[in-house]
Amino acid sequence: MKVNFTFLIFLHFFLLPFGLLQAQEGIQNKLYPLFDSLTLDTMTAYTDLFSAMKAPEKVVKLVLRKLKYKEFPKEIWNFPNLQYLDLSKNQLTEFPDSLGKLQSLQVLHISKNHIETLPREFGDLQHLVILNISQNDLIMLPPQIGKLKKLKYLDLWENSIGTFPDELKDISGNLKIIDLRVILINKEGQERIRKLLPSTKIYFDPPCHCNQ
Repeated sequence: MKVNFTFLIFLHFFLLPFGLLQAQEGIQNKLYPLFDSLTLDTMTAYTDLFSAMKAPEKVVKLVLRKLKYKEFPKEIWNFPNLQYLDLSKNQLTEFPDSLGKLQSLQVLHISKNHIETLPREFGDLQHLVILNISQNDLIMLPPQIGKLKKLKYLDLWENSIGTFPDELKDISGNLKIIDLRVILINKEGQERIRKLLPSTKIYFDPPCHCNQ
C-alpha cells in the first residue's frame, strides 16, 4: 500500500498542538491523593501567593499568617490540590459563599480574625478533619456544620456563640475534641451540648449564670 508521507507529516503537525494542550490540561487538573494529618503537618508549606501561583497544581499546604488580609485571597481558587490552609492572625470578617469549592481541604486554621458567620456552603467541605476558628467573633454555627462527617477536631475557643444547632449530633460519631472555652454557656446549655456529642471530649469553662 502506498503511503502519503506528505499527508502524515501534515497530520503530525496539525494534531501536535492538540496533544500538547491535552497534556498540559492533564497536568493542571491532576488531583493528588488526600494525605494523612502527619504528612500534612510535616510538609513544607507555601507562605506567599507569588510563589504559590508559579505552580498552582503543586500547592497542597498554604500558610498565609499575619498578612493583614481583609478579604479572602481570590488566588486560592487556583489551587485544586489545596489540603491545608492557614489564614490565622489576619483581619478577615467573612468567608465567600464559594468556600465549598475547596473540595480537597482537610485542615483549616482561621483563628484570630474577625469572622462573625460561616456560609452555608461551609458544609460542602466534605474532607475537613481539623477546623480551628478560635478567637473570632462568631455568633452562631450554621446547621450545615452537621454535614462535616469527617471532622475530628473543632476549636471554637473564645467566640460569642449564643446557640448551637441540633445538627451537631450528626458529627458526634467522628468528632474527637471540641473546645468551647471562653464562651458564655449556662448549665442547661452545656448539658444540651453533652447530649448532642456524647462521645466527644468537650472543653467547657464553668457554666455562666446567664440566659441563653
